[in-house]
Formats: sequence, C-alpha cells, structure tokens
Amino acid sequence: MIRILLAEDQAMVRGALSALLRLESDLDVIGSVADGEEAWQHIQRHAANDGVPDVVVTDIEMPRLTGLELAQRIRTNGLECKVVIVTTFARPGFLRRALDAGVSGYLLKDAPADQLAEALRRVHRGGRAIDPQLALEAWSEADPLNDRERQVLRLAGEGASANDIAEQLHLSQGTVRNYLSEAIGKLGVGNRIEAYRLARQKGWL
Repeated sequence: MIRILLAEDQAMVRGALSALLRLESDLDVIGSVADGEEAWQHIQRHAANDGVPDVVVTDIEMPRLTGLELAQRIRTNGLECKVVIVTTFARPGFLRRALDAGVSGYLLKDAPADQLAEALRRVHRGGRAIDPQLALEAWSEADPLNDRERQVLRLAGEGASANDIAEQLHLSQGTVRNYLSEAIGKLGVGNRIEAYRLARQKGWL
C-alpha cells in the first residue's frame, strides 16, 4: 500500500483529489491538509511513530509554506518521502525550480485521474513523472534570477516598500534597491512592476 499525504489549499480540489485517489486499491490517503505548513507538521508528528508518508502530493502556491518550500524542507531534512506537484501552473520556470527542490513528479490538474495514480506508483518505485511538454520547455530558457533577487522582487510586486522588504529580509534599503535593480536589468524591463509580471509569467517567482 502506498501511503499518501495530500496538501492543497482549495477545499473542493482537495476533496476531489482525495476521493479519486481513494478509488485506487493500492493507494491510501493518510492525511489531507490545507497548506505546506500543515503538511510539514503532519510529517513531523508521524515520523517517529508510523513513519513519513511514501508520497506527498502538493500544489505549489499555498498559504504559509508553498509546495516548493515543502519539498525543499523534506529534502534538506533527508526524509524518505517523495514529492509530486499537482498544479495549474504550466510554466517551465516552476518545473525547473521544482526539480531543483528534489521533486519527483510534476503534473497538471487537468491530467486524467488514472494518469495521476500511475504517476504516484512510478514515483514510489523510484522513477519520475513529469508532464512531457513542460519537460521539453523547461530547458529552453534559464531562470536569470538568484534566490535573493527572487525574494526581493516577489515582495516588491506584492506591494511592499523598500523599507518593508529591508526589515523583513534583514537587509539595508540600499541593498534591497540593488537587488531590485539587478532583477530589472536581468529581465530587460523598465521597472519593478514589469519585472514582477514577467517573472511571474515565466514561473520564476
């Protein structure tokens, strides 16, 4: 039996995914949570007793802790559970970042249910399950931003001032402006808003 933890912030989608997976005789949904932080707490709570789940199925953008951050945390802590992203974001940049975070699967929510079930089996066996079209596109254009530029640009695009960003990231305002300037220059746009929109479109944020 493959033990699965499901993390999805939209209740209706979470319920539908859980119901679909439970139709498979070899898949056992041991938990269903609303965000990455809840998923991490669930993993920690059960690790010492009945063990971590075999596969974590997660969306990308969720409150408190994203699916990519959850995957990175699982890998950093050396936990023996695979991560499969199921998302609406058909963006090559997201796939590249997911693979960098140690994700074993990346599927789109409009994929057939039987494809998801088979992907989970393949990942559990040690393989990978990546949407083929995204896999081709993912290597066509490299992400030019480094992690700090990405953090600063995301906060700026969400409306935070240079002072707010400096306080949140423990940087000087001058350093924040430098990071923003670098990001704008790398993306070849005129201002931070255009840089944020382009980076979001490409899946780099």
